[in-house]
Formats: sequence, C-alpha cells, structure tokens
Amino acid sequence: MQDRSARHRSRTAAAVLAAVSLLGTAALTGCDSGQEGTTKGAAAQPSARPGPVWDREPGSVAAVGDSITRGFDACSVLADCPEVSWATGTDSGVRSLAVRLLGEAGAASHSWNHAETGARIAQLPEQMALAAKEKPDLVTVMIGANDACRDSARYMTPVADFRASFEASMRQLRAGAPKAQVYVSSVPDLKRLWSTGRGNALGKQIWKLGICRSMLGDADDMGAQAAARRASVQDRVVAYNKVLREVCAKDLRCRYDGGAVFDYPFTGRQLSQWDWFHPGRDGQARLAEIAYRNVTAARPPA
Repeated sequence: MQDRSARHRSRTAAAVLAAVSLLGTAALTGCDSGQEGTTKGAAAQPSARPGPVWDREPGSVAAVGDSITRGFDACSVLADCPEVSWATGTDSGVRSLAVRLLGEAGAASHSWNHAETGARIAQLPEQMALAAKEKPDLVTVMIGANDACRDSARYMTPVADFRASFEASMRQLRAGAPKAQVYVSSVPDLKRLWSTGRGNALGKQIWKLGICRSMLGDADDMGAQAAARRASVQDRVVAYNKVLREVCAKDLRCRYDGGAVFDYPFTGRQLSQWDWFHPGRDGQARLAEIAYRNVTAARPPA
C-alpha cells in the first residue's frame, strides 16, 4: 500500500509539473492567452520603432541662418564675407564644413548659402524653402542670436514664437526635401562674447553702432540693472537652445549639436578684429570643426 501510494503521489506531482510548464510556455509565447490581437501558436512580437537615420557622408550642403553663417565682419568692417563661412565657405584657412565633407571642388558645386545677415527665426521658413529647392543631402541651421540681440531685452522673440517658427521651418523643409538631414547649431553664449569683447576699446566703439544692444549696450556698466538685463538675455538664449534641441529630437533626420557652440570658450583670437563679437576667420574655423565632428560622429551629441 505504501509503495502504491508513493507511486501515485509521484505520478500526480509529475502531472502538476507538466501542467505548470505548459502554462508557463503559453504565458511566454502568448498562446491561448485570451488577449485580443494575439496570434495562436506564435510568439507576440513588439512593433519595431525605427531608429535614427543619419548619413555621415552627405554629398551636398545647404546653409540657412544669420550673419554668422554669412561671415559678417570676418574680413572687413560691417560687411558679409561668405567665403569664410563655417558652413559653405571656400577659404583654405577656415576649411568649412562643406570643404571637409565634399572637398574644394565638391563644395564649390554642391553647397549653397541662403543665410542672411540680421535674420531672425521668423525668416527661417523662407530660407528653408529656398534650401529645399536645392534638394541637399544636409542642411545646416544656425539661428537665434538676432532674436535675443534686440534694441531692448523686452523686444526679444518670445520663446513660444521661436518654437512655432522653428517647427514651421522644419515643415517647410520636409515639404520640399523630405530626406534632407538637418544639423542644428546651438545659439552662441552671448554673455560670454560680451565678457570677452568688452576688453577691447575698438570693439566697444563698434558696439555703440547698435550691435546687440540688449547684451552689449553700456558694456562697462556693472550695476544691478545692467546685470539683470544681461541675465535676461542669457536666459532667453538658453531657452532658445532648449527649443532647438526639443524640436530637432522629433525628426529622425535632425541632429542638434548638444550645446557645443554655446559651450565653446571663444577668446579674442576667434572674434572679429572689427567688432569683437562675431566670429573672425579663426572663430569660423572652430565652428567648422565643431560641425564636422558632430555631422560625422557615429552617434549624436549627448
């Protein structure tokens, strides 16, 4: 009797283990789970989310943006100098992004500069439409400094308007060039530029002509009111960069520089010798280096 009982208990335990194993398998594979949308007899597969699409060797470049991309004040006072542009210039000392990617001949025939000195974000959709007509592989964007650089801090572009204009710009590009990649530069640290340039007497005289009054006005005034004004401009630039990062992150073919230009410690060597605010030739070369490093990186900046 004891042997038969033991055998019976053994068979029962084996049956229970088999049932548990079967149920476990069904739970893992989704078989007969009773949940809607599960295919009987096959494992449920999660839908794959497409990963970022990025070609590290684009064959053409179009640039949009403001005076920095036009090389303003880099060659002569109060004048554009697109040949030294960090994005599409031909100057051998700068070695623009286009030259680094395409070579000199390729840059001459397959790069276009639609940036405009003085441009603000509201004008970017129109520039993007022009860039889209070129059907470029890559579009570079550097915009926002003029939205913060106004005659008074109260006239700075509201952050919500800045976002709306950048979103409209991306839609404009996608309508005409759906597969173009976009490299977005952060807005430079205007307060750092003020701090660096204010030591140059000639530069401060040029500033009085009206360059970025919201930040550069009364350059030597260290009082509380002037400090608060500069801080408000700085905060607005930080907010603009957040918008650029967030909007870019929604597009699989867009890459933000991770704040690299904002963080770059410009010195007098990199600034224009005429206004001590815009990048000179050396500054344009540094911008080209930053862009090339980010465009050709295996992963986007953190």
